[in-house]
Amino acid sequence: MREGERAGSAAVGIGPRSRVRVRVPATSANLGPGFDTLGMALSLFNYFDVELAAEGCWVEATGEAAERVPLNADNLVIRAAQAVWKRAGMPPTGWRVRVEAQIPFGRGLGSSASAIVGGAVAANVLAGEPLGAGELLRIAAELEGHADNVTPALFGGFTVVAQGCPGEHAGDIRWVRLAARGLVAVVAVPELQLPTQQSRRILPRQVSLQDAVFNMSRACLLVAALATGDTRALAAAMEDRLHQPYRAALVPGFTQVVQAARDAGAVGAVLSGAGPAVLALAAEGGPIEAIGDAMAEAFQAAGVPARWLALDLDDGGAQVETPDGFRAVGGSRCI
Repeated sequence: MREGERAGSAAVGIGPRSRVRVRVPATSANLGPGFDTLGMALSLFNYFDVELAAEGCWVEATGEAAERVPLNADNLVIRAAQAVWKRAGMPPTGWRVRVEAQIPFGRGLGSSASAIVGGAVAANVLAGEPLGAGELLRIAAELEGHADNVTPALFGGFTVVAQGCPGEHAGDIRWVRLAARGLVAVVAVPELQLPTQQSRRILPRQVSLQDAVFNMSRACLLVAALATGDTRALAAAMEDRLHQPYRAALVPGFTQVVQAARDAGAVGAVLSGAGPAVLALAAEGGPIEAIGDAMAEAFQAAGVPARWLALDLDDGGAQVETPDGFRAVGGSRCI
């Protein structure tokens, strides 16, 4: 995808096979106030070709940050595939994986979640699909450490997720998916990597009741605004006091980039996941190019080169290639 290019989304019919191709969207988590809870899928994709081998692990990677993809059993695609294979009670096997990476690595756009979901979905298909979508989500969340990115990567759309819920499994996950409509994501991607673990270490272990209530009100408002299409409410709903004020210190120009997006016509702008990418939401037909240029220029003024992408919100989630195209894996409601 070229800088400033807008990507679309696709969809849709299958059976067991000896090899499989899976497409998984990029994701943006938190969305401001929804720390570890809210996420959405974006129409930028990683592709995973997975097949069984007699033994061993073989990985080939092309595309965005291909040189950073582990080429052995440490690869997240293989680790997820092995976890699903074991959970399904299948005998030991080897793996051959080809990764076509379009999602920027280490920028807060869910590259690791895409690898985990891609491996889990591929292994489940190769095993004859013994596991349901809920079990795939649990495995993916265990590997990722939290579910806010893997949920939209698996199911698409805008998702709300809660972990540790009472249910059939200890620490069960409950989620709701809403179709994303009427908005475009403009993502400024700086030439700067910020590992999620580093970004999480800077967060305080305790917050004030006032800040907790502030974020709870904004997160609820954000869900309601996206569900109803109320962009005026959405603008107020993207404020946050739990993580962005602390992570801003790790992202040069963050505050200026957010303000530049708003001044150029964005509904709102937030750190994408753990950062350092910044995601702005704009109404369809809005000043997309002006927003993208303003964000990139604000990063540049802070001494960090950046590019921007305009992405539709993806409703398909992880999809498996079939002779007739791609078909979605997950459902649309709460499990």
